[in-house]
Amino acid sequence: MITTANRIFVNPEYADLFEENFRNRAGLVDRMPGFVSNQLLRPVNPGDPYIVLTVWESRAHFENWVRSDEFRLGMPVRAVFRRRRSALPVNLSYTKLFSTPVVPI
Repeated sequence: MITTANRIFVNPEYADLFEENFRNRAGLVDRMPGFVSNQLLRPVNPGDPYIVLTVWESRAHFENWVRSDEFRLGMPVRAVFRRRRSALPVNLSYTKLFSTPVVPI
């Protein structure tokens, strides 16, 4: 299994809108082959990014997702972009890939 971690810096005045868009996302990722789970972690400290963790059965499944039409349509950050230009995160950071442990520690 593979876990992806995305860091997304969000303008604090639009944090509620960002979270709402994430909760109400189209759910397209949930229907993708190889998708296991998705989690949004809210920052505790001001200025820290949100973290999105997504678990996939394999790296190939993840790569198929980011190449898909569903990816382009279903990203909650993109919904924020479309609704309010001032809600743009100050930094759309990167995706990191991690091998998910077979046995949780």
